Amino acid sequence: MADRLYFRQLLSGRDFAVDDGIARQMVNFVYLIGDRETGEALLVDPAYGVGELLDVIAGDGMRLVGVLATHHHPDHVGGSFMSYTVEGIARLLESVDVPIHVHEAERDSIRATTGVAADDLVTHRSGDVVQAGAIGVQLLHTPGHTPGSQCFLVDQLLVSGDTLFLEGCGRTDLPGSDTESMYDSLQRLAALPDDTAVFPGHRYSPQSAASLAAVKELNYVYKPASKQAWLQMFGGR
Repeated sequence: MADRLYFRQLLSGRDFAVDDGIARQMVNFVYLIGDRETGEALLVDPAYGVGELLDVIAGDGMRLVGVLATHHHPDHVGGSFMSYTVEGIARLLESVDVPIHVHEAERDSIRATTGVAADDLVTHRSGDVVQAGAIGVQLLHTPGHTPGSQCFLVDQLLVSGDTLFLEGCGRTDLPGSDTESMYDSLQRLAALPDDTAVFPGHRYSPQSAASLAAVKELNYVYKPASKQAWLQMFGGR
């Protein structure tokens, strides 16, 4: 099945949306996951140059069949922040009619952020699998950064969104975030096999990906020896 896996990592402001100053500043990663044999593909967190992303998929001979959203923040799914509007899933749905796969706890926030209709969203629980041809992508609920944050696991590749970066983790001081939940989510990810490759939601480190073993060894979020130590370090209760 690994030979059939289509997987690409694209960096905003470099691989697309190169003239967008916010895209260059936010350094978001977008991912393409699919089945090379059937030509079906999923797009993870489309934001900024949505038309360019669709062109990449088409240029690779693939057909978009769905979107996977890690969480509701505008730099991942579109919307307004910092007096700037980011195009995202609402813009994408003007060009293609595909389901937007979200965690059930994130549905209302994504609707409020993007303005898309409820019928555009397909809600999931942790452990659900979304198919692109014969390639199954497992959805892992990882609350902390937001209540409905989720990561995506396919063929020992972990798309970790804003839950886990190669250095650090998503902020837990924002509305809806929770420090204790973030600790539990990070421990859940740490239990995956060490040779799992981690692909984060932003390029906040020189590398764009690393093994989970390396992340656990070097990332300061895995240094506290207990949940209490974590809460003291990150300002939780």
